[in-house]
Amino acid sequence: MLMERIEALRARHADLDSQITEEGHRPHPDDIRLSELKREKLKLKDEITRLTVN
Repeated sequence: MLMERIEALRARHADLDSQITEEGHRPHPDDIRLSELKREKLKLKDEITRLTVN
């Protein structure tokens, strides 16, 4: 069950990475949206790290 949770977090992390790239390539990227996406991605990374270290 833990591995399923980690995989789900990794999938969401990858999805956020795609969204960040997509937003960054827009003619006028939304800086606030980019910040929110990056913040959420970092939170997921921290959670993944916490779960894999234990």
